[in-house]
Amino acid sequence: MTARSSVRLAAASLIASLPAFAASLDPVTKPNPFPPQKAVVARTPAETLKATELPPGYHLETVLTEPEIKEPVAIAFDGDGRMYVAELRSYMQDIDGTNEHDPVSRVSVHWSSKHNGVYDKHAIFADKLVLPRIMLPLDKGRVLIGETDTSDLYIYSDTTGDGVADKKELFFQGGPRGGNLEHQPSGPVWAIDNWLYTTYNAYRLRWSPDGQTKKENTAPNGGQWGVSQDDWGKLWFVNAGGEKGPVNFQTGIVYGAFNTKDQMEPNFEAVWPKVGLADVQGGENRYREENGTLNHFTATCGGEIYRGDRLPAELRGDLFFGEPVGRLVRRAKVTMQDGITHLSNPYGQSEFIRSTDPLFRPVNFNTAPDGTLYITDMYRGIIQEGNWVKDGSYLRKAVQQYGLDKPIGHGRVYRLVHDGMKPGPQPSMNSETPAQLVAHLEHPNGWWRDTAQKLLVIKQDKSVVPALVKMATTSKNPLARLHALWTIEGLDSLTPELVREKLKDEDPHLRAAAIRVCETLYKNGDKSFAADVTNATRDKDGDVVLQALLTAKLLDIPDWKKTLTDVVATNNHLGVKQIGDMILHPPVQQAPLAMSNDEKKLYKAGEGIFQTLCATCHGMDAKGMPMVGAAPGVMLAPPLAGSHTVNGWREGSIRVLMQGLSGDIDGKKYEGQMISMATNDDTWIASVLSYVRNTFGNRAGFVTPQQVAAVRAVGKDRTQPWTAAELRASLPQALLNRKSWILSASHKAENAGLAVDGKVETRYTTGTPQVPGMWFEIELPLETQVTGVQLDAGDSKNDYPRGYKLELSNDGEHWKEVASGKGTTAVTDIQFTPAKAKMIRITQTGSVRGNFWSIHEVQVFEANTTTVASAAPAAPKAH
Repeated sequence: MTARSSVRLAAASLIASLPAFAASLDPVTKPNPFPPQKAVVARTPAETLKATELPPGYHLETVLTEPEIKEPVAIAFDGDGRMYVAELRSYMQDIDGTNEHDPVSRVSVHWSSKHNGVYDKHAIFADKLVLPRIMLPLDKGRVLIGETDTSDLYIYSDTTGDGVADKKELFFQGGPRGGNLEHQPSGPVWAIDNWLYTTYNAYRLRWSPDGQTKKENTAPNGGQWGVSQDDWGKLWFVNAGGEKGPVNFQTGIVYGAFNTKDQMEPNFEAVWPKVGLADVQGGENRYREENGTLNHFTATCGGEIYRGDRLPAELRGDLFFGEPVGRLVRRAKVTMQDGITHLSNPYGQSEFIRSTDPLFRPVNFNTAPDGTLYITDMYRGIIQEGNWVKDGSYLRKAVQQYGLDKPIGHGRVYRLVHDGMKPGPQPSMNSETPAQLVAHLEHPNGWWRDTAQKLLVIKQDKSVVPALVKMATTSKNPLARLHALWTIEGLDSLTPELVREKLKDEDPHLRAAAIRVCETLYKNGDKSFAADVTNATRDKDGDVVLQALLTAKLLDIPDWKKTLTDVVATNNHLGVKQIGDMILHPPVQQAPLAMSNDEKKLYKAGEGIFQTLCATCHGMDAKGMPMVGAAPGVMLAPPLAGSHTVNGWREGSIRVLMQGLSGDIDGKKYEGQMISMATNDDTWIASVLSYVRNTFGNRAGFVTPQQVAAVRAVGKDRTQPWTAAELRASLPQALLNRKSWILSASHKAENAGLAVDGKVETRYTTGTPQVPGMWFEIELPLETQVTGVQLDAGDSKNDYPRGYKLELSNDGEHWKEVASGKGTTAVTDIQFTPAKAKMIRITQTGSVRGNFWSIHEVQVFEANTTTVASAAPAAPKAH
């Protein structure tokens, strides 16, 4: 025994003999917020079903389960009812996501040999994939597949009929894609307009018979995992990261991302789980203190409009989506009131499906060929990707508390059924003639209609056009008329006469569809439809009027804005007024007035990235997102508008995107975690930073891919996110001794002090247009290791230097040039290799008519020597 051990034992004995005294010395010990719990273990499918609560009359049946499938995230059916399953077999196999992007995932295929709904045959259709996330059966044996980390899409073909793909052809070349796997596209849906839509991508794709895939831009859709359409072809997306649930569902996404104020009933985002297990990324603000249950949307996904015919009619047209963190399925009642789509929870403070099995993780939903609803259950412990479960995070502690990182390698697919209603027959469309497929366009199950239309378009057999025209004009079923019309469009067989006839259809849905269909003819050169669209703005049905307005803007029909203004002013239809007003008055963010071609490309790309991804947590106006249901003032993420980090030294913003940011910011806690975006390439990071740093009232310089690459190289060994204090300490610091600076200038030197008075509304200005040779000089009180200068032109946005060189000196006699370049925005950041200097001179080297050289505020930055690759915090540097 060592002397130190003896001392410990003696002290312990003394304290034990004096309990009252010992108690008075003990510090107050807080209870462990994560006390060890019994580890969660997998249950059998039968046990899970027993632990799952549904409304009276409804039941779940197991269709597929492990070992046939593992880690399923999506299913899709081909024309014969074969079920394809995307299996993410490398997803979070441990708490750190080790080897997550190894090519070990797959798409499997399953079918019923007896055509009785029992999937007794199984094959691995495509193997050795990297987390497949795009999956769409086309025709017999052909499936469109996309993997994680690429936007390339391939058609995999089984040419022998054994269920295994033996051929691979490029469908769309999108190139590499970075970003966390949770921030990459999913889907797609072959929509009624014959375009393919996915989440995240602000564009749509179109199959064509010549093999040339077409691409058109759309509004950012806000969706994360899963995309669906309703009977009339409107797309539905569900957002997880921003805790919003369904988003952008007022109109088709090709026309814009519109949301109205009261589109959801009050408290719609609140959820009502049965299991109180707080493994939620939002932490304590996201679960109820009294029972530990999730209190709000946080991981909503897999949205599907139920369009089948073998469940009660009350479900038809409603939106189903999963909340896997809450172990529940939300049914959202969809109603249309005066042109505005509204959502409500028909179960009040309950849910359509909820389970007490902690591993129940519903992530996707499909209207099935048999008319029921299929539910994909990833059935696992840890559901959040590794970037949100880093060392020290709340979520990691919650996962470890219950051993949720251990149950892996499972997965189930369930069929939702109802008492007294049997699933429908299995289809055999892949071998049917085009004429037989046309008949399916009248089927009561939306899956049959969609699949028949898709197969007819792919076959391109125009012999059925007369039958389709007859159906489009004479069928008593408006949905059949709708699909027939769009199938004709997909066969490139539209005629102006047919479209104009449908513009007079008795059903307003068909009149609205005809307006959409005429867009194809207009784009192909028939500009006469401009008059038809304008005339449709006077339709007696407000929904038709709204569609005409949307189409008029999309096609840029002459005088569309005047037409829209007049209609909004005179039409009392709520949808026309609210959405029309949003079209007329979109949020406008002031872009830099002068940008080079390269900067324009960065800015435009960054705008798309921000709207698609960043706005989810930071808001479309970059002012941050309040955390609904939490205490007042609690935000999901901090504002970027006016952010010191965004407007400051560019390396700071780059480092945040490279390694992420955690902890309090300026003493305020944000529940959303800023994860690393380093898997995106340098241009992606430069683009989004350039956009954010020059929008929302921010005034900072552009960021180039080369600058991102340099920061990436320096911090390549850093694995932990930054804290705000650590980040601040690692960056050059603005000098705080500006009152001691001696300033001089070539022009109007008497006003030079206005550049350091701390008032952005005042300015130093040359008072005459810029010419080469103008200079502005700063003498510091002490020799300082400087590394940058920032010139802010404030409201004089065009008075930035058209060219500059920056020189340093220690004596005012001997000068060394350390930087040169051109200003392009109101804020000119000049950064250079750290060097000691007492004097700084900026010489204006460009010329421009009509613009002075103005400096509203100038700042000098002192170099910082903190090692940025280190994960350990550094103390802030004093001045």
